[in-house]
Amino acid sequence: MSTRATTMVLKTEARLFAREPGALFWVMVSPTVLLVILGLIPSFREASADLGGRRVIDLYVPVSVLFALIMSGLQAMPPVLAGYRERGVLRRMSTTPVRPAALLTAQIVLHAVAALVSALLVIAVGRLAFGVRLPENPAGYALALLSAVACGLALGTAVCAVSRNQKIATAIGSVVFFPTMFTAGVWVPVQAMPDTLQRIVQFTPYGAASQALDAATAGGGPGGAALGVMAVWAVVLIATAVRRFRWE
Repeated sequence: MSTRATTMVLKTEARLFAREPGALFWVMVSPTVLLVILGLIPSFREASADLGGRRVIDLYVPVSVLFALIMSGLQAMPPVLAGYRERGVLRRMSTTPVRPAALLTAQIVLHAVAALVSALLVIAVGRLAFGVRLPENPAGYALALLSAVACGLALGTAVCAVSRNQKIATAIGSVVFFPTMFTAGVWVPVQAMPDTLQRIVQFTPYGAASQALDAATAGGGPGGAALGVMAVWAVVLIATAVRRFRWE
């Protein structure tokens, strides 16, 4: 697979992605909209003793970041790849100099970039609009964020691998979507969950990501345990995708 071919496919896929207003909104805009809506609730901008002096809106910045990864990995990418397989695009590409792997690589890179841009937008709006502090350990935060992106896209690739067509990919993605939303803390931030539930959730990909991002925001390291959980999940999901993925 040549770099030139991958770059060419990436440019084409980026143009197609830019023409999909639904995907652009849900991946790159909706996480920030979620943060703004929650930030407009007065009680969410008040410090709480139960949260160690933090505000609810402070907790929802990493939650909104993870929401961007969920939308990119589960709702945007799997239906596209499964649709290409269903329509025979991957099979036809296998007879040309541009191999199907170039398309897979381009999709992963495209959705990773979209998720990262969305995450940066959330962080910026949180800081400018609601005074949420920036991560005190930027390097640790970046490491945790990149690990979460890798884990989220590995999950999306696995969903695509086990889905024979676009409808199945959408259905499986929707089934997985709600548990990941819960473990990412969209309904209740992980830090506000009961201790027992927190310990359980932190063994999930997005629960571990939430723990790592929160620790780095406070100035500590992202935590070897949280990074390890994400790494294990990424390896397992990628192995599943490699084993089950079919080009046609």
